[in-house]
Amino acid sequence: MQLLLAAFEGPMRITKRSNLALRVLMFCGVNSKRLVTKHDIAGKCNSSENHLGQVVNQLAQAGFLDTVRGRGGGIRLGRVPTDIQIGEVFRLMESKKTVSECFADVDNTCPLISACRLKASISAAVDAFYGKLDEITLDDLIGDNLGLEQILCVDLPIGCSNPRTELAYSAG
Repeated sequence: MQLLLAAFEGPMRITKRSNLALRVLMFCGVNSKRLVTKHDIAGKCNSSENHLGQVVNQLAQAGFLDTVRGRGGGIRLGRVPTDIQIGEVFRLMESKKTVSECFADVDNTCPLISACRLKASISAAVDAFYGKLDEITLDDLIGDNLGLEQILCVDLPIGCSNPRTELAYSAG
């Protein structure tokens, strides 16, 4: 996903961390019948377990995931998929990133800051970006998505398909 802003040389890029966060949530949503491990996720989502651990920790602290420690432990969704807005996930994962120097609290060296009118337009574009993502839930991404299930399901050939009403989540 890329948001094109004319004021930049290239597209606004989504961080690898945000991309991985969505993969983790989709993986847990598809495999809702069981606890999954970082090893399971890393293999299917093309990530190192170390990087994955950092993302899982951040998602768990925000309540998107529930982690179970110890033997037989693992990871599962902390909310039902209909209650996970993709915009909220992106805001969490991108919260420390600034789109442009003029949004930085520190290290802002732009001499135009007091007279620049572009900042408001960039801010509006970013708000529109997140607003569009707020319209999408995790359920929209995983529900009735057989192609995604075939890629992410740990229990193939048994399968992961569940009617949405039977999905198991820790909270919700």
